[in-house]
Formats: sequence, C-alpha cells, structure tokens
Amino acid sequence: MTITIEQPQLDVVVERKVTAGGDPAELVLDGGFVVPDANAFGKTFRDYEADSERKETVEDFYRVNHIQQTHEFVSRMRAEYGRLDKTAMGIWECIELLNEFVDDSDPDLDMPQIEHLLQTAEAIRKDYPDQDWLHLTGLIHDLGKVLLHPSFGELPQWAVVGDTFPVGCAYDECSVHFKYFEENPDYHNPKFNTKFGVYSEGCGLDNVLMSWGHDDYMYLVAKENKSTLPSAGLFIIRYHSFYPLHKHGAYMHLMNDEDKENLKWLHVFNKYDLYSKSNVRIDVEKVKPYYMSLINKYFPEKLRW
Repeated sequence: MTITIEQPQLDVVVERKVTAGGDPAELVLDGGFVVPDANAFGKTFRDYEADSERKETVEDFYRVNHIQQTHEFVSRMRAEYGRLDKTAMGIWECIELLNEFVDDSDPDLDMPQIEHLLQTAEAIRKDYPDQDWLHLTGLIHDLGKVLLHPSFGELPQWAVVGDTFPVGCAYDECSVHFKYFEENPDYHNPKFNTKFGVYSEGCGLDNVLMSWGHDDYMYLVAKENKSTLPSAGLFIIRYHSFYPLHKHGAYMHLMNDEDKENLKWLHVFNKYDLYSKSNVRIDVEKVKPYYMSLINKYFPEKLRW
C-alpha cells in the first residue's frame, strides 16, 4: 500500500520506506525501525520538562541560545565561517574529531557524537538499503559540531547545537523554551518581529537566515565543496534541527515548492535522527569501509572547512 504525502504529517510517527529509486512522495507503509518507548535516561524523548539529570543543563543552554542568536550575530558568523578557511581535511577525519564532544542541548543522550552519527546511519541503512545518499547524510548530518573544537574557534555550545529557527522574523511560540526569546533584542525590533520580518511569502528557505550552528555550517561545507549529494540531502543537513518546521509546521509560509518536496525526505530522516539514540554501541571498524566508499562517492578527498 502506498500513500502520497501532500504536506507534513505533524506529531504522527509512521513507518516509511521508499522503493529503490523511488519518489519520496510515494512512501510505503512497511515494517522497519521501531521507535523505542524511552530515551537513554528512561524518559520520554524531547521532554524538556522531565526531571532528568539533563534538565537544568538543557534549559540553561536554551536560555543563552535564545537571547544571543540575533540577526546580526547570525550574519556575522555566516560571513566568517562561510569563507571555509579554518583547515582542510576529509570527512572521516572530521568524524573522529567529534569523539570528545557531548551535546548540552540534547535531553536524550550524553554519549560522544560519533555514537549518534553511526546509530542514525545504520538505522537508516537497515530500512532504506538502496538509498545510499541517505545513509551518508545520516552519518555526516552533525559534523558541523566541529565548531566546538579549538581549531574552529571553540564556539560555545549555544552557537553550535540545539533546535534552530529563522532570525529576521517573529519567533514562533512552538519553539522550545520560547519565553527566553523575550530577552533577545530582535524580539522588540519592529523590523524583525513580524510574521514575515525581512522576508516575503514563499521566498524559499535558501533565502532565510537560520540561527547559527552546526546545521548551517555543515550545509555550507557540503555545498561549497561541491558535494554531489542530492538536494534533499543538503536540505536535511541544513534543517534537521529545525523542529518548529518539521515537528510543528511553523514557518511554512516562507517555503517554496522545492522546500516542500524536500521536507518529505526530512520527515523520513527525522525519525532516525531522534529515536535511534541509545546506549547500544556500533562496531566502528566493521562499518567504516562501507561509509568510506560513500564518502568517496559523494565528496572530494579533502574538504575546505
């Protein structure tokens, strides 16, 4: 049985599978990845109010993030890091750099990032064996977190991780810990605090400034290094943390037709990004040859970062 998705299905988790070479609009309701009942701490996923050992750390993260992520800040960061003049290295070298980092914005996991990358990629690979670009997207989607590394300026976590959102227009109330936006100077600026702000209806997300972090940075790295990933792969990399859009349907008035098509793939991807997090370890050396073959297929040997 197949279904055609005309628009995002919000707050509904379904098992989706695309036939080999298939259209993402034709999604087969099939078996596959089973969404777990609880995260690594035994709590509900993305529950920012649960009394877990991560609650205070996560809320403090979002307080600073929402206050500091202004239109001016994002413009400055994009200009600086968009030059891609920090270093030159391959994709797997970057993966290994992430071993020492834990994401302070994540209420569901406190393991090094390489574990999350491999868990995501392997879960996708099992359900979508013929979509190798999607496997690789799962592996690399968080590589922009190297911004935390000293050689990249050692940016604070609030400028690297967490849910993303547009700057330059009104913040949507569905955002996690929305209350802290009231302390952001853009919240009170009439140029930026309306529904459209500096944008126009259907302008396309490529023309929208997103809060600065690992998503946008890795998107710039992939695009400027001429990756041959399809448009949907680049879309997933840039917007996988844009939960107000792909979970709640906010900001759809800024999307164009290509965005809406790519959003179907992001809904496929998001289940694996979010729910594959666990304390189950992946045998890195066993799976590395496969992912190296994909890296060589879609990326140059060395990239500018």
